[in-house]
Amino acid sequence: MACSETSETMPLVMNWSIEDTRQFLNKQGFEEDTIKILCDINKLDGKCLLVLNEHDFTTEPLCKLNLRDRKNLYVLCKILQRDNQNTLIELGILENHNVSLYSPQATYNKLESEYCESERVSPPISDDGRPRYPPEKRKALLSFLYVVGVTWITAFVMVIVHDRVPDMKKYPPLPDIFLDNVPHIPWAFDMCEVTGTILFTMWLIVLLFHKHRFILMRRFFALSGTVFLLRCVTMLITSLSVPGAHLQCEPRNYPTGGNSLFGDLAKKLSQAYLIWRGAGMSIQGVRTCGDYMFSGHTVALTMLNFFITEYTPRHIYYLHTLSWMMNMFGIFFILAAHEHYSIDVFVAFYISSRLFLYYHTLSNNQALMQRDSTRTRVWFPLFSYFESSVEGIVPNQYETPNEIVSNICNFLKGIFNDVRDHLISAVKSSTATNEVIESVSRTIVENAKDK
Repeated sequence: MACSETSETMPLVMNWSIEDTRQFLNKQGFEEDTIKILCDINKLDGKCLLVLNEHDFTTEPLCKLNLRDRKNLYVLCKILQRDNQNTLIELGILENHNVSLYSPQATYNKLESEYCESERVSPPISDDGRPRYPPEKRKALLSFLYVVGVTWITAFVMVIVHDRVPDMKKYPPLPDIFLDNVPHIPWAFDMCEVTGTILFTMWLIVLLFHKHRFILMRRFFALSGTVFLLRCVTMLITSLSVPGAHLQCEPRNYPTGGNSLFGDLAKKLSQAYLIWRGAGMSIQGVRTCGDYMFSGHTVALTMLNFFITEYTPRHIYYLHTLSWMMNMFGIFFILAAHEHYSIDVFVAFYISSRLFLYYHTLSNNQALMQRDSTRTRVWFPLFSYFESSVEGIVPNQYETPNEIVSNICNFLKGIFNDVRDHLISAVKSSTATNEVIESVSRTIVENAKDK
């Protein structure tokens, strides 16, 4: 249907006369008998066409129309209602508690339909009908602080579980189908971390050129932080035996003394800082044991892979293929190095991928958000906060290097102007304070002279 093209050359739907409606229906291909019933006999104008509902299609005269025209008219009405939601709000047909798609208080009319069980008329996305994608840099900063805090907690928990690792002589490696049938490859774990580094570099390049980089950043930080926070719980509550005899894992012995409590805590914090600084990577000199359920390396590889493939154009299939291959090869290298059990890797991949998909399913489907908004706020508080202003699927739009440089210059210029304004206001305030002090001093001196 070409209703958008027709509406550009005609008055607003609300202002259509019977003759305008007749011309519109004629251009849409409706039969003359149908147009005669609607416009000549029932005097259908633009306002009546706009407010037709499902009940009208089950009663005369619409139920008397032939099947083709009745279906086409139904679809046409839905398109017009979608494109004229502000008008429906003014008429009181559609309630507007809040324009935001994600408002927890927003409730909209549900109409029983002959075509489906129930339907939801969505509120207008924005004043101009286009979705908004505000960068909200403050939220990006909060998500970054969140993931930094989680990585600190993870590092500290890794120190604790290392000291609780079971004795290798008393608790040998558990039976594992993959580890029992694949020989140990000493250099495989380093290759896994090299693979992860390459994926991370690819992700940084995507962030650099993506127009909505701040939305991507806060999603990446929020999801990564949440998965690693869950990992802290799983590796703390149960200590698995060391998966390979080649691993030299023994609890650290801390010196005891009068200040053993504080000394022990200081030692653990020092070890946690070394793990945090090296990002838990063996190529950075970090070696830990006991942090098996589930694999943090698999989480990192999977998250990077999913974000790269989600926020790059679909036609760049070779990049997506490369990303998936690196993800799978990275997982293979983890197992080939006998650094994790197979169940550690499987659970890590499953949790990371499911959480990514659930998060993006909710953020991309406003109907799910509206229907279970209260439940979403309870179970996904970070999601409800970070995605409250994002309307619809984030498009993969990119900026040129010139635009990136221009944005950086404007950002720095804004900071400079803010600092300058702050200094000017501080100087003015200081000057005013000095004037008050001088005035008070003169008054005191004059009073002293009079005495």
